[in-house]
Amino acid sequence: MRCPFCKGPDTQVVDTRENEEGDSIRRRRRCIACDKRFTTYETVELRMPQVVKQNGMRSEFDEEKLRTSFTRALHKRPVPTELVDAAIDHVTQKVFALGEREIGSRQIGEMVMKELLKLDKVAYIRFASVYKSFQDVGDFSDAIDAVKNTRRRKSDKQ
Repeated sequence: MRCPFCKGPDTQVVDTRENEEGDSIRRRRRCIACDKRFTTYETVELRMPQVVKQNGMRSEFDEEKLRTSFTRALHKRPVPTELVDAAIDHVTQKVFALGEREIGSRQIGEMVMKELLKLDKVAYIRFASVYKSFQDVGDFSDAIDAVKNTRRRKSDKQ
């Protein structure tokens, strides 16, 4: 670490302390060249992957966009906010856990659809209709049949 005063390349750690939350470390340092002291902080930097859109454009992962998608699909549906927050956290954690530098927007959309299917079937159909660009009533019918089939598979397992 360079000294902020004389720009000397050699510094010595004099004291190290963890903060109360345990998410950062405070270090007191002393410059070998000018003998001045200064403080540095270390924190974990978690980087979400870049989202690659269908047109090839890249953008930062935005949890607010995720929340907006859920909110629109669940508009006027009886789903508690806690469950929505948990679903958003689940998608965010899955994206982060992939450990990739980039993720396709389609892959995120699929994760959202899985979470919506667990939360509310109507919201799932709403989201799927926009996400999959339904063109006619047959597309809706196919999606509804798919929801019915997943419900049957769950009841068969029990």
